[in-house]
Amino acid sequence: MNINEQLIHFIEQSPTAFHAVQTMKDQLLANGFQQLKEGLEWKLETNRKYFVIRNQSSIIAFTLPETMNQVSFRMVASHSDSPTFKLKTKAVMEQENHYVKLNTEAYGGMIMNTWMDRPLSVAGRVLVRTDKGIESRLVNVDKDFCLIPNMSIHQNRNANSEMKYNPQVDLLPVCGYGKDDGSFMKEVAAVAGCEKEEILNYDLYLYNRQKGTIWGNGQYVSCSQLDDLQCAYTSLVSFMQSTSKDHINVFCCFDNEEVGSGTRQGADSSFLSDALLRICRSFDIENDFEAICARSMIVSADNAHAVHPNHPERADPTNRVYMNEGIVVKFCANQSYASDALSSAIFMECCKKANVPVQTFTNRSDTRGGATLGNISIRHVSIMTVDIGLAQWAMHSSYETAGCKDTEYMVQALTEYYNGSFQLLDEQIIME
Repeated sequence: MNINEQLIHFIEQSPTAFHAVQTMKDQLLANGFQQLKEGLEWKLETNRKYFVIRNQSSIIAFTLPETMNQVSFRMVASHSDSPTFKLKTKAVMEQENHYVKLNTEAYGGMIMNTWMDRPLSVAGRVLVRTDKGIESRLVNVDKDFCLIPNMSIHQNRNANSEMKYNPQVDLLPVCGYGKDDGSFMKEVAAVAGCEKEEILNYDLYLYNRQKGTIWGNGQYVSCSQLDDLQCAYTSLVSFMQSTSKDHINVFCCFDNEEVGSGTRQGADSSFLSDALLRICRSFDIENDFEAICARSMIVSADNAHAVHPNHPERADPTNRVYMNEGIVVKFCANQSYASDALSSAIFMECCKKANVPVQTFTNRSDTRGGATLGNISIRHVSIMTVDIGLAQWAMHSSYETAGCKDTEYMVQALTEYYNGSFQLLDEQIIME
């Protein structure tokens, strides 16, 4: 498979943040990484590879060089979650004794109508009572299971002009016919390998069952969750094929970016700082932590808006981004993106060495854009940061589109960044 076919396969294995992290874990284990537990002592050795998981939905992996003298952290951060619908605790509801629906609420800011009239299913984790205690199990009802039906144009003459969706009314999926006979929870329990009475609670989400595809004579890739699993996957591939020289390579993928990152597993938590401090403690260099951070760098990788073919006027007049034309470096005067001239210059030099083209993105001055995890994570660890991404259409749709060539560009650029021999000395950068 080529890199975009691999990306589609990765996303198909990752219908939720829990599954994305499990897929990353499997790949890291297959590449010789050792899993650490936050609740246990870390006994680290140089020239080894490790990872740690929090909440089953965020992951930090790192590789250690042969010597820990004058080290720095070389990091890339992405996120594992995407906008979707989360099932409420008591999810099953009947409608007029004829339809069985699922009671959901919106997670993140999605384009709501893209979830309608297409096959959906349910995945996530369930907490199961066992003889040994409570066990968390990942589940995926891996079939076309439910659907959110649109109203016909005859019953809603405003469907193409003034439609405003109410998520409690218009966007509840139908999963059965007749009266509720417990089939939904039986289905989930069967996938979890337990009885439905043994399920204590769950974190379950809808996901789009439409298969990813490569189209436009091989130029475009369309799939669910490209924001941000395209960056997560390419940064993981780059990380695994890179080597540590005089720095510690770190791969981060955080949950809950789409809802502000304010959870114990989000970028606005202590997860990253906890991991970095524990690495330093393992080698008695904790007293040098601030100096190590001053020599370090984070690349925050989260996708960017390409110029839309039908609405080119929505893009900035001069900083215009197109698919298949390279990595996007993102800027914002109000610092919703953390890039500045210094951090972007370093990353652009890495791209130049990798022979990867670079584009710059800013929002129109009269338009408020989104934020990302770069300026959130550095609230806890003050490290030089650049915000980058890959150009795409229809961000936060249930089915998004990006450029095939850009997937390759990201792997090349981040591999050079991880492998690159540059040093940060205050405001001076030494590039070798």
